[in-house]
Amino acid sequence: MLRRWVSERAASLCDAQVNPHCDRGSLPADGRLRLLSFNIQVGISTERYRHYLTRGWQHLLPHTGRAVNLQRIGDLLGDYDLVALQEVDGGSLRSGFINQVEHLAQLGDFPYWYQQLNRNLGRLAQHSNGLLSRLQPNLLEDHPLPGPPGRGAILMRFGKGREALAVVMMHLSLGARTRTRQLAYIRELVGNYRHLVLMGDMNTHANDLLEHSPLRDLGLLAPQVEATFPSWRPQRCLDHILLSPSLTLERVAVLSQPISDHLPVAVDIRLPDELRTDLPLALSESERGTPA
Repeated sequence: MLRRWVSERAASLCDAQVNPHCDRGSLPADGRLRLLSFNIQVGISTERYRHYLTRGWQHLLPHTGRAVNLQRIGDLLGDYDLVALQEVDGGSLRSGFINQVEHLAQLGDFPYWYQQLNRNLGRLAQHSNGLLSRLQPNLLEDHPLPGPPGRGAILMRFGKGREALAVVMMHLSLGARTRTRQLAYIRELVGNYRHLVLMGDMNTHANDLLEHSPLRDLGLLAPQVEATFPSWRPQRCLDHILLSPSLTLERVAVLSQPISDHLPVAVDIRLPDELRTDLPLALSESERGTPA
Protein backbone atom coordinates (compact mmCIF):
# COMPACT_ATOMS: atom_id res chain seq x y z
CA MET A 1 0.00 0.00 0.00
CA LEU A 2 2.73 2.48 0.96
CA ARG A 3 4.77 1.71 -2.17
CA ARG A 4 1.71 2.45 -4.32
CA TRP A 5 1.13 5.70 -2.41
CA VAL A 6 4.76 6.73 -2.90
CA SER A 7 4.51 5.95 -6.61
CA GLU A 8 1.30 7.96 -7.00
CA ARG A 9 2.82 10.87 -5.08
CA ALA A 10 5.93 10.89 -7.25
CA ALA A 11 8.77 13.13 -6.22
CA SER A 12 9.78 16.10 -8.27
CA LEU A 13 13.24 15.65 -9.76
CA CYS A 14 14.95 19.00 -9.53
CA ASP A 15 18.27 20.75 -9.82
CA ALA A 16 20.10 22.65 -7.12
CA GLN A 17 20.31 26.36 -7.76
CA VAL A 18 23.82 27.65 -8.38
CA ASN A 19 25.19 30.63 -6.52
CA PRO A 20 27.18 32.56 -9.15
CA HIS A 21 29.07 34.52 -6.50
CA CYS A 22 31.28 31.69 -5.23
CA ASP A 23 33.44 28.85 -6.51
CA ARG A 24 32.12 25.30 -6.89
CA GLY A 25 32.80 23.23 -3.79
CA SER A 26 34.24 19.76 -3.33
CA LEU A 27 34.98 17.21 -0.66
CA PRO A 28 38.11 17.78 1.44
CA ALA A 29 40.92 15.30 0.90
CA ASP A 30 40.45 13.75 4.35
CA GLY A 31 36.81 12.84 3.56
CA ARG A 32 35.36 14.85 6.42
CA LEU A 33 31.93 16.40 5.98
CA ARG A 34 30.52 19.00 8.36
CA LEU A 35 26.72 18.95 8.75
CA LEU A 36 24.29 21.39 10.37
CA SER A 37 20.53 21.34 10.90
CA PHE A 38 18.73 24.50 11.99
CA ASN A 39 15.08 25.51 12.35
CA ILE A 40 15.49 29.27 11.90
CA GLN A 41 11.84 30.30 12.53
CA VAL A 42 11.97 32.64 9.48
CA GLY A 43 14.60 34.76 11.23
CA ILE A 44 12.50 35.56 14.29
CA SER A 45 14.29 35.72 17.63
CA THR A 46 12.35 34.11 20.49
CA GLU A 47 13.72 34.37 24.03
CA ARG A 48 10.66 33.68 26.19
CA TYR A 49 7.38 31.80 25.73
CA ARG A 50 5.54 35.12 25.86
CA HIS A 51 7.39 36.19 22.72
CA TYR A 52 5.27 33.75 20.71
CA LEU A 53 2.43 36.16 21.47
CA THR A 54 4.19 39.52 21.56
CA ARG A 55 6.35 38.82 18.48
CA GLY A 56 3.83 36.69 16.62
CA TRP A 57 3.10 39.54 14.22
CA GLN A 58 6.58 38.99 12.75
CA HIS A 59 5.26 35.81 11.12
CA LEU A 60 3.10 38.09 8.96
CA LEU A 61 4.91 41.41 8.65
CA PRO A 62 8.50 42.52 8.00
CA HIS A 63 10.75 43.47 10.90
CA THR A 64 14.14 45.21 10.87
CA GLY A 65 15.64 42.73 13.34
CA ARG A 66 15.17 39.88 10.88
CA ALA A 67 18.08 41.05 8.71
CA VAL A 68 20.36 41.11 11.75
CA ASN A 69 19.34 37.58 12.70
CA LEU A 70 19.89 36.30 9.15
CA GLN A 71 23.37 37.82 9.16
CA ARG A 72 24.13 36.00 12.42
CA ILE A 73 22.87 32.75 10.92
CA GLY A 74 24.90 33.32 7.76
CA ASP A 75 28.05 33.86 9.82
CA LEU A 76 27.38 30.56 11.58
CA LEU A 77 26.73 28.55 8.41
CA GLY A 78 30.06 29.36 6.82
CA ASP A 79 31.78 26.64 8.87
CA TYR A 80 29.70 23.81 7.36
CA ASP A 81 29.53 21.80 4.14
CA LEU A 82 25.89 20.68 4.13
CA VAL A 83 23.07 22.54 5.88
CA ALA A 84 19.40 21.64 6.41
CA LEU A 85 17.13 24.62 7.09
CA GLN A 86 13.57 24.46 8.36
CA GLU A 87 10.96 27.22 8.69
CA VAL A 88 12.52 29.38 6.00
CA ASP A 89 10.61 31.96 3.97
CA GLY A 90 10.98 31.77 0.20
CA GLY A 91 10.28 35.46 -0.43
CA SER A 92 7.10 37.16 0.79
CA LEU A 93 5.91 40.27 2.63
CA ARG A 94 7.17 39.13 6.04
CA SER A 95 10.71 38.54 4.73
CA GLY A 96 10.80 41.74 2.69
CA PHE A 97 10.38 39.54 -0.42
CA ILE A 98 13.82 38.04 0.16
CA ASN A 99 14.27 34.34 -0.52
CA GLN A 100 15.96 33.42 2.76
CA VAL A 101 17.47 30.21 1.38
CA GLU A 102 19.17 32.04 -1.46
CA HIS A 103 20.19 34.86 0.88
CA LEU A 104 21.81 32.47 3.36
CA ALA A 105 23.58 30.67 0.50
CA GLN A 106 25.13 33.99 -0.41
CA LEU A 107 26.03 34.88 3.19
CA GLY A 108 27.57 31.45 3.80
CA ASP A 109 29.27 31.30 0.39
CA PHE A 110 27.53 28.05 -0.64
CA PRO A 111 27.71 27.20 -4.36
CA TYR A 112 24.51 25.09 -4.33
CA TRP A 113 21.13 25.71 -2.73
CA TYR A 114 17.54 24.55 -3.03
CA GLN A 115 14.25 25.88 -1.67
CA GLN A 116 11.40 23.42 -1.08
CA LEU A 117 8.12 25.34 -0.99
CA ASN A 118 5.72 23.45 1.27
CA ARG A 119 2.94 25.96 1.87
CA ASN A 120 2.37 28.77 -0.61
CA LEU A 121 0.40 31.68 0.83
CA GLY A 122 1.32 34.00 -1.98
CA ARG A 123 2.61 37.40 -0.93
CA LEU A 124 1.85 36.67 2.74
CA ALA A 125 4.18 33.72 3.33
CA GLN A 126 6.26 31.13 1.47
CA HIS A 127 6.73 28.37 4.07
CA SER A 128 9.79 26.36 3.01
CA ASN A 129 12.63 24.01 3.82
CA GLY A 130 16.05 24.73 2.42
CA LEU A 131 19.35 23.07 1.71
CA LEU A 132 22.80 24.57 1.28
CA SER A 133 25.66 22.47 -0.06
CA ARG A 134 29.31 22.84 -1.03
CA LEU A 135 29.05 19.61 -3.06
CA GLN A 136 26.93 19.24 -6.16
CA PRO A 137 24.45 16.39 -5.64
CA ASN A 138 24.15 13.66 -8.27
CA LEU A 139 20.42 13.49 -7.55
CA LEU A 140 17.96 15.89 -5.92
CA GLU A 141 14.31 15.08 -5.22
CA ASP A 142 11.52 17.18 -3.70
CA HIS A 143 9.05 15.08 -1.67
CA PRO A 144 5.78 16.38 -0.18
CA LEU A 145 5.13 14.26 2.92
CA PRO A 146 1.89 12.46 3.84
CA GLY A 147 -0.64 14.30 5.95
CA PRO A 148 -2.00 17.83 5.78
CA PRO A 149 -0.15 20.01 3.26
CA GLY A 150 2.87 21.89 4.56
CA ARG A 151 5.48 19.26 5.40
CA GLY A 152 8.21 18.03 3.09
CA ALA A 153 11.51 16.22 2.69
CA ILE A 154 14.42 16.74 0.31
CA LEU A 155 16.45 13.72 -0.83
CA MET A 156 19.99 14.28 -2.07
CA ARG A 157 22.39 11.67 -3.37
CA PHE A 158 26.14 12.04 -3.62
CA GLY A 159 27.98 9.35 -5.59
CA LYS A 160 26.46 6.41 -7.44
CA GLY A 161 24.87 3.05 -6.73
CA ARG A 162 24.61 1.37 -3.36
CA GLU A 163 27.78 3.07 -2.12
CA ALA A 164 26.28 6.53 -2.66
CA LEU A 165 25.61 8.82 0.29
CA ALA A 166 21.88 9.56 0.66
CA VAL A 167 20.93 12.62 2.71
CA VAL A 168 17.32 13.40 3.60
CA MET A 169 16.41 16.78 5.06
CA MET A 170 12.96 17.04 6.64
CA HIS A 171 10.53 18.87 8.88
CA LEU A 172 8.05 16.42 10.41
CA SER A 173 4.59 16.99 11.83
CA LEU A 174 3.72 17.55 15.48
CA GLY A 175 1.11 14.76 15.57
CA ALA A 176 2.43 11.27 16.31
CA ARG A 177 0.13 9.45 13.88
CA THR A 178 0.93 11.72 10.94
CA ARG A 179 4.62 11.67 11.83
CA THR A 180 4.61 7.86 11.69
CA ARG A 181 3.17 7.98 8.16
CA GLN A 182 5.82 10.48 7.17
CA LEU A 183 8.62 8.33 8.58
CA ALA A 184 7.23 5.29 6.77
CA TYR A 185 7.41 7.28 3.53
CA ILE A 186 11.01 8.28 4.24
CA ARG A 187 11.86 4.68 5.13
CA GLU A 188 10.74 3.67 1.62
CA LEU A 189 12.91 6.39 0.06
CA VAL A 190 16.16 5.30 1.71
CA GLY A 191 15.75 1.55 1.87
CA ASN A 192 18.31 0.80 -0.87
CA TYR A 193 21.09 3.01 0.49
CA ARG A 194 23.89 1.86 2.77
CA HIS A 195 25.27 5.29 3.75
CA LEU A 196 22.53 7.47 5.24
CA VAL A 197 22.13 10.86 6.89
CA LEU A 198 18.68 11.97 8.06
CA MET A 199 18.57 15.52 9.38
CA GLY A 200 16.02 18.11 10.42
CA ASP A 201 13.36 19.14 12.91
CA MET A 202 11.70 15.80 13.61
CA ASN A 203 9.45 16.99 16.46
CA THR A 204 10.13 13.93 18.60
CA HIS A 205 12.90 12.37 20.64
CA ALA A 206 15.61 10.10 19.29
CA ASN A 207 14.35 7.11 21.26
CA ASP A 208 11.00 7.31 19.45
CA LEU A 209 12.73 7.54 16.08
CA LEU A 210 15.18 4.68 16.59
CA GLU A 211 13.03 2.23 18.56
CA HIS A 212 9.36 2.93 17.87
CA SER A 213 9.16 4.35 14.35
CA PRO A 214 9.35 2.87 10.83
CA LEU A 215 13.08 3.74 10.89
CA ARG A 216 13.82 1.22 13.64
CA ASP A 217 15.17 -1.51 11.33
CA LEU A 218 17.78 0.75 9.68
CA GLY A 219 20.28 0.57 12.55
CA LEU A 220 20.71 4.33 12.61
CA LEU A 221 22.68 6.14 15.30
CA ALA A 222 21.57 9.32 17.09
CA PRO A 223 24.82 10.82 18.39
CA GLN A 224 23.25 14.02 19.71
CA VAL A 225 21.23 13.76 22.93
CA GLU A 226 21.27 17.35 24.19
CA ALA A 227 18.01 19.29 24.15
CA THR A 228 17.42 21.78 21.35
CA PHE A 229 14.06 23.34 22.25
CA PRO A 230 13.24 25.94 23.47
CA SER A 231 16.49 27.72 22.71
CA TRP A 232 16.47 29.91 25.82
CA ARG A 233 15.99 26.95 28.20
CA PRO A 234 16.40 23.70 26.25
CA GLN A 235 14.26 20.85 27.57
CA ARG A 236 13.35 18.71 24.55
CA CYS A 237 15.57 17.07 21.94
CA LEU A 238 13.56 17.61 18.73
CA ASP A 239 16.28 18.34 16.15
CA HIS A 240 18.44 15.47 14.96
CA ILE A 241 21.14 14.30 12.57
CA LEU A 242 20.81 10.51 12.35
CA LEU A 243 23.64 8.47 10.81
CA SER A 244 24.15 5.00 9.43
CA PRO A 245 26.91 2.98 11.20
CA SER A 246 29.04 3.08 8.04
CA LEU A 247 29.79 6.78 8.64
CA THR A 248 32.45 7.66 11.21
CA LEU A 249 31.33 10.24 13.77
CA GLU A 250 34.02 12.77 14.65
CA ARG A 251 32.14 15.53 16.47
CA VAL A 252 28.63 16.35 17.62
CA ALA A 253 27.37 19.53 19.26
CA VAL A 254 24.26 21.50 20.01
CA LEU A 255 25.40 25.05 19.39
CA SER A 256 24.70 27.73 21.95
CA GLN A 257 23.22 30.10 19.37
CA PRO A 258 19.78 31.23 20.64
CA ILE A 259 18.85 33.03 17.42
CA SER A 260 15.64 31.09 16.76
CA ASP A 261 13.39 29.14 19.14
CA HIS A 262 15.43 26.01 18.24
CA LEU A 263 19.16 25.51 18.69
CA PRO A 264 21.21 24.27 15.72
CA VAL A 265 22.70 20.76 15.71
CA ALA A 266 26.16 20.16 14.23
CA VAL A 267 27.84 16.86 13.34
CA ASP A 268 31.19 16.13 11.69
CA ILE A 269 31.48 12.79 9.91
CA ARG A 270 34.21 11.04 7.95
CA LEU A 271 33.11 9.24 4.81
CA PRO A 272 34.25 5.68 4.03
CA ASP A 273 37.00 5.26 1.45
CA GLU A 274 34.74 3.64 -1.15
CA LEU A 275 32.43 6.64 -1.09
CA ARG A 276 35.22 9.21 -1.37
CA THR A 277 36.27 7.77 -4.73
CA ASP A 278 32.92 8.82 -6.24
CA LEU A 279 33.13 12.41 -5.00
CA PRO A 280 35.44 15.21 -6.17
CA LEU A 281 38.38 15.85 -3.85
CA ALA A 282 39.93 19.26 -3.76
CA LEU A 283 40.70 21.39 -0.76
CA SER A 284 43.19 20.42 1.90
CA GLU A 285 42.38 21.00 5.56
CA SER A 286 44.63 24.04 5.71
CA GLU A 287 42.90 25.54 2.68
CA ARG A 288 39.39 25.16 4.03
CA GLY A 289 40.05 26.24 7.60
CA THR A 290 39.33 24.51 10.88
CA PRO A 291 35.88 23.90 12.40
CA ALA A 292 34.48 26.30 14.92
